[in-house]
Amino acid sequence: MSDLPAVDVGVFPLQEGFGSRQAVEDVVRDLLRGAGRHEGDQRGEHDKPRHPRHVSEVLSRALGALRRLAARSSGLQKVKTRPVRTTTWQLLALGLLVVCVSVFCRYVRWRRRRSAAPSERRVCVVVLGDVGRSPRMQYHALSLSKHGYRVDFVGFLVGPRVISYVTKVILQSLQILFTLMKTQRPSHILLQQEVMSGVLRRYERVFGPLAAHHLCVTNAMREDLKENWGISATTLYDKPPSIFRETPLELRHQLFLRLAQTLPAFSNRGEEPGGALEQTAFTWRNPDDLTVTWRADRPALLISSTSWTEDEDFSVLLKALEEYEHCVREGRGLPALVCVITGKGPQKQYYRKLINSLHLEHVEICTPWLEAEDYPTLLGSADLGVCLHRSSSGLDLPMKVVDMFGCCLPVCAIHYRCLSELVKHEENGLVFKDSQELTSQLQSLLSGFPRAEGRLEEFRRSLRTSRGQGWDENWTQNVLPLITTTTQSP
Repeated sequence: MSDLPAVDVGVFPLQEGFGSRQAVEDVVRDLLRGAGRHEGDQRGEHDKPRHPRHVSEVLSRALGALRRLAARSSGLQKVKTRPVRTTTWQLLALGLLVVCVSVFCRYVRWRRRRSAAPSERRVCVVVLGDVGRSPRMQYHALSLSKHGYRVDFVGFLVGPRVISYVTKVILQSLQILFTLMKTQRPSHILLQQEVMSGVLRRYERVFGPLAAHHLCVTNAMREDLKENWGISATTLYDKPPSIFRETPLELRHQLFLRLAQTLPAFSNRGEEPGGALEQTAFTWRNPDDLTVTWRADRPALLISSTSWTEDEDFSVLLKALEEYEHCVREGRGLPALVCVITGKGPQKQYYRKLINSLHLEHVEICTPWLEAEDYPTLLGSADLGVCLHRSSSGLDLPMKVVDMFGCCLPVCAIHYRCLSELVKHEENGLVFKDSQELTSQLQSLLSGFPRAEGRLEEFRRSLRTSRGQGWDENWTQNVLPLITTTTQSP
């Protein structure tokens, strides 16, 4: 192994000032902007910040910053140094030293904050995963804020990509620890914990019961927690937020116009009805009174959302759409179909290749990534929803179906354990087990579309009449009392 470039290593005392906030900020500032100047090129370029190109340069900057910090702490103007040749292992050891010092400084600051009295109306919401894929915890945070609580939302913007599960747990634990040390002491911590296995399951079995209250989203999960974990939990069924509702026709038309700019499936097809000013594949605006009207020959709009993971087998839907295409060609009185599959994830490109290989004439499939405000609007504009989510634990329910029900959108959902707690077959939706059953349900629901007396409209009217509490009412009634009555431990 060849030696790396030499760096200056200094010996410095640790003074009380080392753990001060200003001192730590100086170290961080030096690390970010680089220690000192560097040589410019022949044009005389100096003092330009640059990114380190080698691990040795990163540690050299760190050591230089620590050396200057020690000099300020001890009152010395200079610290005697000697050049040495460092190996990779020495650099790793020095890097570990820097991390340990950082942890110690954060711990000191955290202990000082913890000694102060906790804020009575401050809640820390912790997500052990990707915040963007945790809408339930986002809704909890919003509800807390609406009721006057100051909320610290802790989680990952993007799930970390690491080489092993063990490494992931270690990295996440350190990141969460550092972040919690920076936050003000809360009166409550609301933690989302998914079902674990192996060593972590035993860990959760020991520490899980220590929480003041436990919430779960199904009765099946409540029974599992009681039987296998010894935890008494309260079932809190998901409810749709107020943003999920049927979309007025004018807003649907505006959304279709925007989508038509990038998605040909939403563009006008055929002749313009009566010289319309604006037209899409679904709607047109009357030039006389400027009102928006449905097109009589419009296709049905089917929507499904996904994270493109192994939990959802979209080959089931693709096979069903191929069979539906054959049924349309045979003249069974079925409409053309536009299928929109929203979301992003690791298997999206794989399924897009499969979609491109299909030979469909009456079915168009598009896979857009929608803006956050457009997704509820599109959901409230669709004619039918399809859910392919299979719970890996068999104990939770798909929130996408909850959102669809909030929009009074009929749903076909793939069967798995405890789904019946949300989707009642032949009451508020249909449940299928394979592509053949899904094809049959699509034919049954879309036959004679878009007439108002069809089976699809019967389901929609049923959802309108049975629409119960929304998220806000349900949360205020069931979660808020748990927070307000919990006694803060000293």
